[in-house]
Amino acid sequence: MTTPDPVPHPGRERQEDVYRAGVFGHRPTVPTNFTALERLARRRMSDRAWAYVAGGAGEGAGMTRNREALDRWAIVPRVLRDTSRRDLSVEVFGRRLPAPVLLAPVGAAGLIRPDADVDIGAAAAALGVPYVFSNQGSAPMEDVAAEMDRVAAARGADAAPRWFQLYWSTDDDVVASFIRRAEAIGADALVVTLDTTQLGWRPQDLNLGSLPFTQAIGIAQYTSDPAFRSSVRDRIAAAKAAGQRPEVEVTVGAVRTLLSLARHVPGSFWRNLVSPVPRASVETFLDTYSRPSLCWADIEGLRQRTRLPIVLKGILHPDDARHAVDLGVDGIVVSTHGGRQIDSVIGAADALVDVAAAVDGRATVILDSGVRGGADVFKALALGADAVAIGRPHVYGLAVDGRRGVQSVVENVIAEFDITMGLAGITSLAELDAGALRRL
Repeated sequence: MTTPDPVPHPGRERQEDVYRAGVFGHRPTVPTNFTALERLARRRMSDRAWAYVAGGAGEGAGMTRNREALDRWAIVPRVLRDTSRRDLSVEVFGRRLPAPVLLAPVGAAGLIRPDADVDIGAAAAALGVPYVFSNQGSAPMEDVAAEMDRVAAARGADAAPRWFQLYWSTDDDVVASFIRRAEAIGADALVVTLDTTQLGWRPQDLNLGSLPFTQAIGIAQYTSDPAFRSSVRDRIAAAKAAGQRPEVEVTVGAVRTLLSLARHVPGSFWRNLVSPVPRASVETFLDTYSRPSLCWADIEGLRQRTRLPIVLKGILHPDDARHAVDLGVDGIVVSTHGGRQIDSVIGAADALVDVAAAVDGRATVILDSGVRGGADVFKALALGADAVAIGRPHVYGLAVDGRRGVQSVVENVIAEFDITMGLAGITSLAELDAGALRRL
């Protein structure tokens, strides 16, 4: 005689919620599979938003290879194992997470919704999984952290886990200020993005002539930063002293840009329309946001600048991974930037195999790029990752149903992962290794 299983399982609970609602004729607002989710999100997003989020570098071969790298592995289930009790939790940088899932940083999400970053953070806090704040966020990190803590407190939890992504600016004062702010908001880690020392060749954006930062969308971390604002004031003062006046071509597009700048830069909308600050902020950002000269010496010196665990995002070569851990780096994100930086780049899951072997347990390894569902999470962990970061799917959820949409997408991914573990005969992450897969 069997007894009812008292152990909660997110997969079963999620299924039951959906099917019970279906009894009354209700269907999920957010599709439960990626293909349908992507299709619906496309209908909800503007052309500019879609180009920025869904577009890739060149002809998109990097995005295709991210998927192929995961799809060439098949799951080989084991049966007649007691999987009635499963543990999805994992400890990362001293914090126990309910599932090995993070929400990846996606810049300029304000193209989709004005409060995008706050909504994404709140959804992550509701589930207790980390949100990696985007350096190119559309809300100051302090605002996102405050809302996450409010949501966490409402569910009786401690401060919601959050990490901060750092793009290394040519303005070192801004870099130092971002690090101090990340520490002040209680970030669990500092994620230094290495693969965007300049923008990749992105035809979908280029063909529209659309870069959100020129509209002041996605630069809220900068316009809220005291060191950056000081640089903007210096720029305005220097131009005034030199008698320089901006040359402006009066077009419909220019008017739209002016309105966007006035709306997205802090301060009164009407005052911003005539102030030099919004334009100078964008120009200062474009001049300083990336640093092509970034090198290993900078990473080595970072340890003296922060008490936070240091994670390097964008490592794909095993030699780079070895160098990173030899320097004492705490974590590595194996990432192709979602295929948005280099066309024909190696698939992230292909790189993961060699990187995980090179790291050999000396640092936390996270896979980012190409993850679409719970089966992908299963494969990534079996190939050596400690956790995965979800990018485009959670942004598509945002487009479909805002904050609730983000939460639904992440719940679905975790639910599918839980079910996949059970059906594959796995009860904990410690049991999950390459023996659960076969290469096709």
